[in-house]
Parts: sequence; structure tokens; C-alpha cells
Amino acid sequence: MVRGKTEMRRIENAASRQVTFSKRRNGLIKKAYEISILCDAEVALIVFSSRGRRYEFASSSVMTRSMLGLCFLSTEDCEYIFFAS
Repeated sequence: MVRGKTEMRRIENAASRQVTFSKRRNGLIKKAYEISILCDAEVALIVFSSRGRRYEFASSSVMTRSMLGLCFLSTEDCEYIFFAS
């Protein structure tokens, strides 16, 4: 049986929201790791929680600062993807 579309909206229950954030953050980090291995790509990921905690992933420890420097200093080489609601 096929599920219907789920409406994207904020989770009101704080505990449920935190659990969902943790699970999805871990899934996102896993996918970043997988694409770095499978495609031999340099990947850097930064996620901020609603409380301001920072979570990072980089495919190599040396690469993190240089890649972030490239993206923040030069917008020409970076592709930004936004999802409209």
C-alpha cells in the first residue's frame, strides 16, 4: 500500500521534535559519508540544532577549513539548493 504525501510542518511536541532531529541528523551524516566514499567526493556538512549546537562532518579532516573558506569567500564555486515550501 502506498503512503500519501506527508505535509511538511513543524513538530509541536518538543521531545518528538528532538528525537526526529537526532534521527534525521544521523541519517544525513550517514548519507554524506556514503556519497564521499562511493563518488570519491569531498563533502563537508554543518548542521545547527534549534539550541545552536553545531554538528559537523567532513570527508577529510584537512579539507574542512579549506572547503568552508572556498564556499564562504567565493559564491561563484558553490551551489546553493533551497526548498520552497
